[in-house]
Amino acid sequence: MCAHVLVAEDDEMQAELIRRSLLAEGHTATVVHDGRAALDAAHRLRPDLVVLDLMLPVIDGFGVCRVLRRDDDIPVLMLTARTAEDDVLLGLELGADDYMTKPYSPRELMARIRTVLRRSGRAPDRREDLAVRAGGVTVDPVRHEVRCDGTPVECTPAEFEILLAMAGEPERVFSRRQLLEVTRGTDRASTERAVDVHVMNLRRKIEEDPRRPTRLLTVFGVGYKLSGGRG
Repeated sequence: MCAHVLVAEDDEMQAELIRRSLLAEGHTATVVHDGRAALDAAHRLRPDLVVLDLMLPVIDGFGVCRVLRRDDDIPVLMLTARTAEDDVLLGLELGADDYMTKPYSPRELMARIRTVLRRSGRAPDRREDLAVRAGGVTVDPVRHEVRCDGTPVECTPAEFEILLAMAGEPERVFSRRQLLEVTRGTDRASTERAVDVHVMNLRRKIEEDPRRPTRLLTVFGVGYKLSGGRG
């Protein structure tokens, strides 16, 4: 049972732990760090499940859940550091499908996610549905394959993680620091300058002319983006 999960968690370390746990389970994940971004991503990406921290900035988890339930039927699993019964009941009354209190084990969280997906029937039946596509680049996290215009591309683990993150959110500009965090599990000795090297190597693999890239673009003073949109 594999799905696309939206993780809305303002603690970046916690969010990254959840993301890696989801990938290990064969899911794909999009991570955001505030409530407004969570709503935007939910409406744009139509995930199979939202893992929603209640203590989000901009719009808190209660507000996000309220809007999601008004506009859609995406399953929601709440994460809360609050143990007060009223908070939990309010979240459930707003339409959350399940909740977990912090701290929790990643294994327990993955088990809860499997249960919610099974109950909701939102998980795709086919493993190929997990592949993300942008600008002619297809990244399959289950098979750990990359294709460019249908041709297989050999990538290092760090290059794969960068492409997976960028293809999941095409046209989003990622800073070097954000891409560095994406590669931490595969290249712990990496630095922000090493990200430039990964990008340069990826351009050699997915660009017709690496000196004049049309897919993996530099946004000067900010970082990089994968252009071309989904599909």
